[in-house]
Amino acid sequence: MGIFDKVEGIVKRQMVLFFIVDTSGSMEGTKIGAVNTAIREVLPELQGIGGSDVDLKIACLKFSSGCEWMHPSPIPVENFQWNTLAANGVTDMGAAFKDLASKLSKDKFLNAPSASVAPAIFLMSDGEPTDDYKSGLVALQQNNWYKYAIKVAVAIGDDANIDVLREFTGNIEAVITVHTPEALRKMIRFVSVTSSQIGSKSQPMQNGQVESKQDAMIDQLKDLQQTEPDLSKISTSADDW
Repeated sequence: MGIFDKVEGIVKRQMVLFFIVDTSGSMEGTKIGAVNTAIREVLPELQGIGGSDVDLKIACLKFSSGCEWMHPSPIPVENFQWNTLAANGVTDMGAAFKDLASKLSKDKFLNAPSASVAPAIFLMSDGEPTDDYKSGLVALQQNNWYKYAIKVAVAIGDDANIDVLREFTGNIEAVITVHTPEALRKMIRFVSVTSSQIGSKSQPMQNGQVESKQDAMIDQLKDLQQTEPDLSKISTSADDW
């Protein structure tokens, strides 16, 4: 027996990337199709992002008339299977917020054997909440995991309620509006990869202080908008859906 045969492997920390997806009837067609395609395409890019320190897991919550998790618990990105989402029903965003708040706990979705790092939460919506989103948002805001999470929202088209999305992220600079399927796919890829990279690593110290991961994500969004200024602008007189 070798001297290392009884040495247990180092237990990695866990990070969960949450996709919170509006699947109401207004998302039917090109919008939900772009979401399905983009997330399937980005999953291979997310593999290995945590390196030797962090295991990246994925969870998806869809909401329309009620809400439902794609899988009963977060799944390692290497094994995650994206099930095609269909769109119908109303926009029960408040129900989704309450359900998400209940899962942001060491007893639920953040029950790693060693420890979990702050999650990244990526919300996508094209409309207006049809239920009491305020009570759901309050439940989230009282959750410490949510407070320290990376939070980004993508408003899909002109009908999305920007004010609600700003309330969710806590900062208007973490809300990006897209008007074309191409822009939506680009933003899904960018947010998924960048938030996972930032979330799975410790932030460097600058001027004697450690920048929050949310602020680091906002800096990356600003840089993206400078390099691709047309990403969140309308190229025609109406949304290109």
